[in-house]
Amino acid sequence: MKTIKRLFDFPYYQLEKFNLEEALVTKYDGKWVSTSTKSYVEKLNKISRGLLQLGVQPNDKVALISTNNRTEWNIMDVGIMQLGAQDVPIYPTISEEDYAYVLNHSESKFCFVSDKEVYDKVIAIKAQVSSLKEVYTFDEIEGAKNWSEVLQLGEDDSNQSEVEAIMEKVTEDDLATLIYTSGTTGRPKGVMLSHKNIASNAINSATRLPLDEGSAKSLSFLPVCHVYERMLQYMYQYSGVSIYFAESIETISDNLKEVKPDVMSAVPRLLEKVYDKIIGKGADLTGVKKKLFYWAVELGLKYEPYGQNGWWYETRLKLARKLIFSKWQEALGGNLSVIASGSAALQPRLARVFNAAGMGVMEGYGLTETSPVVAVNDMRDGGFKIGTVGRPIPETEVKIAEDGEILVKGPQVMIGYYKDKAKTDEVLKNGYFHTGDIGEIDKDGFLKITDRKKEMFKTSGGKYIAPQIIENTMKQSRFIEQIMVIGEGQRMPAALIQPNFEFIRDWAQRKHMKVGNTDAEISENEEVIKRIQEEVDFHNEKFGKWEKIKKFELTPEIWSIEEEHLTPTMKLKRRVIKEKYKKLYDKIYN
Repeated sequence: MKTIKRLFDFPYYQLEKFNLEEALVTKYDGKWVSTSTKSYVEKLNKISRGLLQLGVQPNDKVALISTNNRTEWNIMDVGIMQLGAQDVPIYPTISEEDYAYVLNHSESKFCFVSDKEVYDKVIAIKAQVSSLKEVYTFDEIEGAKNWSEVLQLGEDDSNQSEVEAIMEKVTEDDLATLIYTSGTTGRPKGVMLSHKNIASNAINSATRLPLDEGSAKSLSFLPVCHVYERMLQYMYQYSGVSIYFAESIETISDNLKEVKPDVMSAVPRLLEKVYDKIIGKGADLTGVKKKLFYWAVELGLKYEPYGQNGWWYETRLKLARKLIFSKWQEALGGNLSVIASGSAALQPRLARVFNAAGMGVMEGYGLTETSPVVAVNDMRDGGFKIGTVGRPIPETEVKIAEDGEILVKGPQVMIGYYKDKAKTDEVLKNGYFHTGDIGEIDKDGFLKITDRKKEMFKTSGGKYIAPQIIENTMKQSRFIEQIMVIGEGQRMPAALIQPNFEFIRDWAQRKHMKVGNTDAEISENEEVIKRIQEEVDFHNEKFGKWEKIKKFELTPEIWSIEEEHLTPTMKLKRRVIKEKYKKLYDKIYN
């Protein structure tokens, strides 16, 4: 059996071990189209041969920008790396200015994009990028070169031996990819990840995937330009899991029902939305059905794994699963047994209720710089503890510095930041990567994240505030969509809150109240402000006197990636939000 040392070894390993009919599956014009492992390998070799003819050399950079995950991306990814070249995946939603920065900084020679919208953005800045020779598209776009032209070039297999000679020379320690982190501050940093970084992470993470090899299906929709979803795709290839690509975040519920996946990854924001939707449907029930629904939810919110609540609880849980939770499962396709949650902190209530419902939400932790997984929960063998991110994966050492910072050592730790030795030296010391996160390891070896080192701040009274803990607690309110705790150097902590406009409209309708037509009107409505004050007061009870949110202001619009309130992985861009709402900030503190 082929041993995996480099990322392009995964498809060959899959061909030898599983040879799937449905390796990669994408929906085109309403129809799911499968690519078998055999066809996948044939096509990626065509791409390597075609790129070689276009003059791509080892260590050249090729950018990939796709609005959604699709088969073409994976074929390009491996086809590029086989030539000892590196791909540069770029978030589709960043600004043209950031496109220009990343393409210039990486000196990308070619760029492959998914659709017209991305194509237009790249063409608009192409003249600013002297290294960029050509832009190819996956969709058919008038006047644009199509990626099929590169496949066509590769039909001629006379240079295959040249491709194989180059592959032979690529080692596991060579650079595989440059991933530019969206950064909550400043310019994106290019994280250099080697073949070994990501391949070892995929193989070690596979030990935590409780699925039957060779027969499971996954649904992939988190952006593959992010290392989390990308690593999972290599892990799926390694485990013989068919990868179905969701069309978009909007179609996710339809795609779940069509594909009926066994596994998918999620960010907490998505799980929060799914939960809110389910609760919203429950609120519309009447009589006995409504009572039963809320009884099951209450039961779910008390869930502890491994029967820790005793036989009486387990008996009632069985009944709740049969009567209520089975319908939740059906809504998510019916087969979903494991959901890998990452990229931000998961509220414990969501872990409880989804696991009670028989859908194993397993929270993990990692960073782009650690390829990404450091630790992850696993239902088997006592490896799951709610409120933690699990135990470290194999070959990974985690220790806590004196100031509480989480330090990581292992084969997944990056080479460094591209063209930035100073920033690299800041975070890589004595073989350990300094994560910038604060955490603790409990007596059973489970890692718990308590905050971002950089995000903690002191009030003028010298008290430390850990904003994330407060934000996650407050976001349990259905009235609050997003919240940012502020107050650095001020006399008290306060908050900027984006109300859950959709939920508030439903709530007002049920109460026969008029709260305004636009989001801006809702955010200024006295009844809404009063109701959110009740929510803040309720959750404030969990915190010490110095941590309580004393004042807040509601923002008049939805925080989004497009408007730059959030990074592409839905983290708050604190500096940007503070600038955008400077008037509200001043109103709180003046």
